[in-house]
Amino acid sequence: MSKSPSQNSIVLEARNVHKSYLDATRELHVLRGVNLTVREGEIVSIVGASGVGKSTLLHLLGALDRVTAGQIFLRGQELSRLNSAELAQIRNRNVGFIFQFHHLLAEFSALENVMIPGLILGRPRSELEREATERLTALGLGERLHHRPAKLSGGEQQRVALARALINNPDLILADEPTGNLDSESAANVIDLLWRNVRENGRSLVIVTHEPEIAQKADRCLRLREGVLWPETS
Repeated sequence: MSKSPSQNSIVLEARNVHKSYLDATRELHVLRGVNLTVREGEIVSIVGASGVGKSTLLHLLGALDRVTAGQIFLRGQELSRLNSAELAQIRNRNVGFIFQFHHLLAEFSALENVMIPGLILGRPRSELEREATERLTALGLGERLHHRPAKLSGGEQQRVALARALINNPDLILADEPTGNLDSESAANVIDLLWRNVRENGRSLVIVTHEPEIAQKADRCLRLREGVLWPETS
């Protein structure tokens, strides 16, 4: 019998995380002591009002930005102790990102976009091409491998972004409003594919969403309010 997420080892941990920004006249405190633990195989959703800092938190968890105070650990490594090159390696090897805006490179095909993180990691091109083809085919894009993003629908573009996020078999997937620009059918398909991949492969997922039905599918739903995470009550 497989273990429940609550029994699994910790993948991601945030301890008393603060983030503030300085503008010309004042200091803006966005996060005011966030604590979060995510275990292997666990799906955690984060909800909250627009502008409350959900994307800021996701960027910190994924080593795209640095905390003002506090600590974030990914697989036991404290991110604040790592230099820029080490953080880049962590992002590429251990974290898969899916954003509301897919950020596909317009001049490359779907297949090439999926391969890029693996090429950066130094993986053999032939191996990557085979795996990227398999992933895209599994996502229903076997006939669209060589199409550039402009020739793909919104749902197809987001499926390419999902395949790209998974190509290096990351421990952690961070998704920021991944269905925000999709119609309801495409959104449901992307969420189903994402959930299934996480469950089947024992990955961890933190997803920011405004959609209640998506948030409630997670193992835990948290609300970011006044710079702190709170358990969401239905």
